[in-house]
Amino acid sequence: MMRTIRAKFMIGFFVIFGVFFLILLQWVTVNIESGNRNTVNNQLQDLKNNSNSYIQQSFLTHHFASDELYFGQIAKEMGTELQHAASSEVAMYSLTGEPLYASDQAVFTPGGEDLRLARQGKTAYTLTRSNGEASVLFAYPVVIRGTKVGIVRFAKDFTPLYMQSNDIQRTIFSIALAVFACAFLFSYLLSRHITVPLSKLAQASTEVMNGNLHVRIAMKRKDEVGQLAANFRSMIEKLREQFAIMEKDKDRLEELHLHRKQFFDQVTHELKTPLTTIMGYAEIIRKNGGKDQALFQKGVNHIVDESKRLHTMVLELLEKSKTTEEYQADTTVDAARILLDVCDTMAIKARRYKKTIRCEAEKGLYVRGRPDRLRQLFINLLDNAIKYSYAHTEITAFAGLEDDRIRIIVSNQGETISADHLEKIFEPYYRAEPAFTESASVGLGLSICKEIVDEHRGRIRISSDNGQTSADMDFPPATA
Repeated sequence: MMRTIRAKFMIGFFVIFGVFFLILLQWVTVNIESGNRNTVNNQLQDLKNNSNSYIQQSFLTHHFASDELYFGQIAKEMGTELQHAASSEVAMYSLTGEPLYASDQAVFTPGGEDLRLARQGKTAYTLTRSNGEASVLFAYPVVIRGTKVGIVRFAKDFTPLYMQSNDIQRTIFSIALAVFACAFLFSYLLSRHITVPLSKLAQASTEVMNGNLHVRIAMKRKDEVGQLAANFRSMIEKLREQFAIMEKDKDRLEELHLHRKQFFDQVTHELKTPLTTIMGYAEIIRKNGGKDQALFQKGVNHIVDESKRLHTMVLELLEKSKTTEEYQADTTVDAARILLDVCDTMAIKARRYKKTIRCEAEKGLYVRGRPDRLRQLFINLLDNAIKYSYAHTEITAFAGLEDDRIRIIVSNQGETISADHLEKIFEPYYRAEPAFTESASVGLGLSICKEIVDEHRGRIRISSDNGQTSADMDFPPATA
């Protein structure tokens, strides 16, 4: 395609310059020829005037009865004088065309159009060009006192004039040809300068069309073609980025699909397990619970624990299955008071697992939001801290005002979470702990926490280092 463009480009320039060249040559030739003819006419007219004046003076000094007879008698003398005066060959003729005198018989051929017209009383000349030479035979009738008495004929050489004209014509031709060659070369280089990069861009676009996004275009230009190449490179970079994002999203979707499958498999198992336990102990209590107090107490405890576990799973499932609705905070909430209440409530569960909770909260930490959602946020974070911290350790909760933001931190001591797990810890259905552990959840708790923090225009970060894991949150404050 680019070759066709270049060919059209060159053919167009060739036609334009070729036509211009031919027109120029034709115009120069016509004008030079016209100039030469004007020069010949002027010189011949001057020659006629000068020679005619000389002849008229000769007739004034001699008086004969017949001027025609006198012209024949002095033809030789007059012709010789005119030859020296005009520096041209001269011939004298009678009115009938009979030769009376000729300075060079070889130059003056018998007959001729100029002589024939002179016999008719006209002034005429015949131009002859041969072998690079140009000569003129010029004849006119001599009129004395209104009467024609004879004919004067000159042979004049105009070779220098036409040689000079030919030199000028060749010079103009050479200059025009040189200009044409330079213009043609410039056109070729210009077309190559334009079409070669376009050809590279066309090849690169074909590579991109075939799926090769690693094609390179090394083109450093500051004109429109360079800008086109830069835009093409940017387009390829953006395509690579988009394809990378699509590949990443594809992997994430596949991973999410796998997590969901694992989630539903686990939910099926976990829903079945507590129900089986509850039904089993309920059946045992119904049959033998009244007789065996220890068995009764054990069965009741198991039923309560499994019911709570089942209740928690159902709440998390219901939370994730809700249709998305945008939350609008319209209540001023004391976040510190809610955190203190939740810490006091969760202290009972912490003691059951041989752990303690210490809470430090400043007063007057107000945010715009919903108290039930904030309570759910703190419960989930403290529940995770209790579940994954070491026994006989202290869980700390802090709430205060830092840098015009309300900051809340929940920390516990336990196994360090790797960086790979931290990157995905807020994703739905993702679990950092092995799926087979007894305390494993369905992987919705932190995802719900992230949603609650986002609803309250806050930020949450999970960090884990040297056995210390912290959930760090901050919220914009609201006036009480």
